[in-house]
Amino acid sequence: MKERLEALKHEALEQLGKVADAGQLNDLRVKYLGKKGALTEILRGMGSLSAEERPVIGQIGNEVRSAIETLIEEKQAHFERLETEARLTAEKVDVTLPGRPLKQGAIHPLNQVIQQIEDIFIGMGYSIAEGPEVETDYYNFEALNLPKNHPARDMQDSFYLTDDLLMRTQTSPVQARTMEAMKGEVPVKIICPGRVFRRDDDDATHSFQFHQIEGLVVGKNIRMSDLKGTLLEFTRKMFGPHTQIRLRPSFFPFTEPSVEVDVTCMKCGGGGCRVCKHTGWLEILGSGMVHPRVLEMSGYDPEQYSGFAFGMGVERIALLKYGVDDIRYFYNNDQRFLQQFARV
Repeated sequence: MKERLEALKHEALEQLGKVADAGQLNDLRVKYLGKKGALTEILRGMGSLSAEERPVIGQIGNEVRSAIETLIEEKQAHFERLETEARLTAEKVDVTLPGRPLKQGAIHPLNQVIQQIEDIFIGMGYSIAEGPEVETDYYNFEALNLPKNHPARDMQDSFYLTDDLLMRTQTSPVQARTMEAMKGEVPVKIICPGRVFRRDDDDATHSFQFHQIEGLVVGKNIRMSDLKGTLLEFTRKMFGPHTQIRLRPSFFPFTEPSVEVDVTCMKCGGGGCRVCKHTGWLEILGSGMVHPRVLEMSGYDPEQYSGFAFGMGVERIALLKYGVDDIRYFYNNDQRFLQQFARV
C-alpha cells in the first residue's frame, strides 16, 4: 500500500504540474481527493492492515494528501492572479482622458413661468393657495355663481366622474374654499396655481389639460383701480417695464363688472404686426370685481367687503413671453425644444 500511495503522489503532482486552467484543476482535485477519488480508494484498504502498519500508512496518506492539496492551492492562487490581471487589463481606464460631461436637467419652461408669476405676486404680498384637482360641483360651479343651466356646466366642457364630482375646470374653486375657510376674516390675498381639465380638442392653442393661475383679493374698500394697478405691475415685471394694459368690458358669472385684459404686443411694442393682427394688443387674462353673490355664499357681507379676482392661463403667458406658436411644444418632451429654456 505504501508503494501505491507513493505512485499516486508522483502521478498527481505530475498531472497538477501540467494543468492549464482552473477547470482542469478542479477536475484533478475531484479525481485524487474527492469522496470517490484515488486516495480515498487506497485508504479504504487500511482495514486489512495490522495494528502496527496502520499508523505508518495513515501518516504516509496524510503526507500525500497534504502535498497534493498544497500544490492545488498554489495553482488556484496562480489562476486567480491571472484572472485578476486579465480583468484589470480589460477594464483599464486611461486617467489622462478628459471626463465625459454629465447632462443636467432643467426646469420645464411652464414651471419657469409659474415660478416667475409666483415670485411676482409673493413680492406684492400674496400667498399661494392650493386645492384638489377632483372637485365637487358646488365649489367648481355653484359657489362661483354658475347656475345649473350655465353652458360651462355642459358635459362637452367638463370631465364628470359622478353626478357631483368632476375634474376641476378652473382654479377658481380654490378661491371659494379659501374664503370659506377664512370665515369672513380679511384680508384675503392669494394666488391659486394648478392644473385644470376641460373637454377640448388638442390643437395649437388648446389642450384638454392646462395650467391656470388665479388671484383673489378681498377686503374693505377694494376698487377697480386696485385691480388695474395690480395687473399693470404684474405685466411690467413679466413682460418688461414699458408694457401697457387695457381693460375691455366682458362677462364672467363670478365677477361684476368683468373685464378682459390686453397687453401691448411684445413683438411690435404696440405698433401693429402679424402677431397681434395689427391691433397692437394681445389678450392675456380675464378679471373683474368679485360678484356680491360669490362673497355672500363664502361668508362675506358684500355691503362691507369687496374684492377683485383675475385668472390667467400659464400656457398663454408662456406662448406670448417666449414667442412660441404651438402649445403642444410644451408637452411633446422634445429636448431640442426644451433645452432652449435651460437656465445657465
